[in-house]
Amino acid sequence: MEVWYLMIPIAMVFVAIAIAVFFWSVKSDQFEDLDRHGSNILFDDDDTAHRQAQGNQPQDQQTPPHANQQKDPHDHSA
Repeated sequence: MEVWYLMIPIAMVFVAIAIAVFFWSVKSDQFEDLDRHGSNILFDDDDTAHRQAQGNQPQDQQTPPHANQQKDPHDHSA
């Protein structure tokens, strides 16, 4: 029965850590864009169209979508 005197404070510490981590994640906007990370696994990072869609290239360096004539073997959008 004496084990409860040890287990209850340890459980309370774990709950406090979990609550602190949750509030940190909310404060640092971890839950702002839930859809982007789920769709990131569908694209290659070095794909030009993906970088353009994410807005990672400056406007003057973007190529038109029809300039890339090579078909991506992983593109299943058809």
